[in-house]
Amino acid sequence: MTVLVPVLGDQLSHGLASLTGCDPADTVVLMMEVAEEATHVRHHKAKIALIFSAMRHFAAELQAAGWRVDYVRLDDPDNAGSFTGEIIRASERHSPRLIRVVEPGDWRVEQAMLDWQTFTGCPVEILPDSRFLCSRDEFAGWAAGRKELRMEFFYREMRRRTGLLMDGKDPVGGKWTFDAENRSGPPPGLAGPPLPRLAPNAMTQQVVELVSTRFADHFGSLEHFNWPVTAAEAEQAAEAFLNKRLPTFGQLQDAMVRGQDFLFHAVLSPAINLGLLDPLDLCRRAEAEYRAGRAPLAAVEGFIRQLIGWREYIRGVYWLEMPGLAEDNFLGATRPLPDFYWTGETDMACLADCVRSTRENAYAHHIQRLMVLGNFALLAGIRPQEVADWFLVVYADAFDWVELPNVAGMALFADGGRLASKPYAASGAYIDRMSNYCGSCRYKVKLKAGPDACPFNALYWHFLARNADKLGRNMRLANPYATWRRMSEDKRAEYLASAEDFLGQMKPAEPGWVRHNSD
Repeated sequence: MTVLVPVLGDQLSHGLASLTGCDPADTVVLMMEVAEEATHVRHHKAKIALIFSAMRHFAAELQAAGWRVDYVRLDDPDNAGSFTGEIIRASERHSPRLIRVVEPGDWRVEQAMLDWQTFTGCPVEILPDSRFLCSRDEFAGWAAGRKELRMEFFYREMRRRTGLLMDGKDPVGGKWTFDAENRSGPPPGLAGPPLPRLAPNAMTQQVVELVSTRFADHFGSLEHFNWPVTAAEAEQAAEAFLNKRLPTFGQLQDAMVRGQDFLFHAVLSPAINLGLLDPLDLCRRAEAEYRAGRAPLAAVEGFIRQLIGWREYIRGVYWLEMPGLAEDNFLGATRPLPDFYWTGETDMACLADCVRSTRENAYAHHIQRLMVLGNFALLAGIRPQEVADWFLVVYADAFDWVELPNVAGMALFADGGRLASKPYAASGAYIDRMSNYCGSCRYKVKLKAGPDACPFNALYWHFLARNADKLGRNMRLANPYATWRRMSEDKRAEYLASAEDFLGQMKPAEPGWVRHNSD
């Protein structure tokens, strides 16, 4: 009487709840490479290769540990192409008494999962994902009755629960966050230490060849593929971060340098989101670096906040707000995504460099995503669904639960402020302060309007002006709106005309980049 345990591509943890308590003698672990998951949006080639290679390596580890694994490869001629189709086929092969699975990270996949019992006639047990500190039900309980779901207060609860950076009931250093100390721009010549080089083995090379052939028309390059595909490789990357990057991570985490794609960032989010690293373990190890005097408190607190604060919070918001979050458009933005988000062909040096890094690495760090790519989309009024689709396609760590609330809620204010207290809108001055992009840009960041001015400058005021009815009473925007009202009519008209001229010249992306034209 077999138990069938499907393990999805972002559930590659040996302590997975669905495996815990199962007897390998009467359990079949089902792993599935299916076209639907690779193409429901046309994911970056490196992202597909990362997930499939990590899955194959994890399956081999399970087999070595004594588990019976039914592994369906993408190029299996009988592959049904979807999770549901493969669950049906596996049920016919194994006649299980129970299908036992951990809840997915994607609302769309969970809706399919809820139908598996109907299609197979077999009971389906969907378990909470114990790899997160805060369950979906616990987050919903925390959020109940709150007018504002502010991460700051949730983060404090997670600190108390874990005991991380706590002195009894009080936070270490007397403050919950040291974010104000982590906002330095880059000094001249700033460069980070190189990432560990993880040479692809034969299994990964086989996957890379498969992806190169099968998904040749997808966005992105495989030339620079260097992602950890096993827990052991992920551990190498974690050690390199803790030893070489963490001490400088905090102060320079918001800095951007042209051609320096990683600087002092952890670059561990893909491995964490796949299940190859335990985020709580990473936090404890980072805390140990502080306690040993090898890393400053501001850097360690900032890293821990990203994992037990923001990451857990974003997941909770996703499941609380779905499915409506996917269609939110509070500001009524309707402009199509520009083609330079795919091509990188723009005179704006910041955007061109961020798209280049994204294409080459399936990676850009959080300030590049929020304050360059997201900020431009916000100011230009790009339709949130197109922006969210783009982010889901292009980044190796982008799964729906983490990508959608970050884009729709934080970057684009599409949820009307349920997640963020104000839009993250900024002019070119912010980018100039936090990067070296502007010095090599065709546009002049000091010019406020006109054909040679940094487009972010006029677009910033255009954004505020066209959204005054919805944002004008936001207290955190009181000063910018007061400045706008003090401007002369001629100055306001100059800004608006400059923005309109730029927007009118933007070429929309060709159809088919996100989804196949036949979809």
